[in-house]
Amino acid sequence: MILRERASPNHDARPEGGHIDMLVLHYTGMRTAAEAIDRLCDPAAKVSAHYMIEEDGTTWRLVDESRRAWHSGVSYWQGTEHVNAASIGIELVNPGHEWGYRAFPDAQMASLEVLCRALLGKHPIPADRVVGHSDVAPLRKQDPGELFDWPRLARAGIGLWPTDPAPPSTDIAGAQAMLAAIGYLAPSSGALDPEVRQVLIAFQRRFRPRRIDGDLDEETAARLAAVERAVSALRARRGS
Repeated sequence: MILRERASPNHDARPEGGHIDMLVLHYTGMRTAAEAIDRLCDPAAKVSAHYMIEEDGTTWRLVDESRRAWHSGVSYWQGTEHVNAASIGIELVNPGHEWGYRAFPDAQMASLEVLCRALLGKHPIPADRVVGHSDVAPLRKQDPGELFDWPRLARAGIGLWPTDPAPPSTDIAGAQAMLAAIGYLAPSSGALDPEVRQVLIAFQRRFRPRRIDGDLDEETAARLAAVERAVSALRARRGS
């Protein structure tokens, strides 16, 4: 992994007494790496991340980990309402859905694995708190998207990808409860309304990328049950 430095001015102090226990992955959603890094370092843009990884694997450090970078915006995960305060943000160069979304190259994924392993060695980040931007902001964001290789990361010991099957339930209220147990800010309406569909789409992008339609079909329900069971087991082991 080639590490380069470029300081972004877009950061502030983390809350006193807080700690880093989340990792949030993004794509840049811009046409080129140069455009992306310029925006992340533009004080007028008021956005940033701690790291950015180019498609050839080159990694840029933009904000010191001790500082709060501005990458997640309005967000929520597992009761954490200010995700930026508790997280490290990594931007992966990719044009995104607007400019020609494509798979993430091997060199980029390899550098991401190296960086994530280093971060996990320094910070107590549980597997179920390694998330995508769309997980923490499902009504606004879709990155890193359905082409991101979450199973590869999990095989490298980074994040969560359950493989044990679980019996599905297509009950909407039950699905909403499972989404909330996993960490999503999920409505409890008991109906498959537009907002619930958006949360299900975020779940599908992450855990069932072959079909992203917001429907609670049997395969989505089975994956949802498997993820909820895995997250519950992890949280029980750490006593949270």
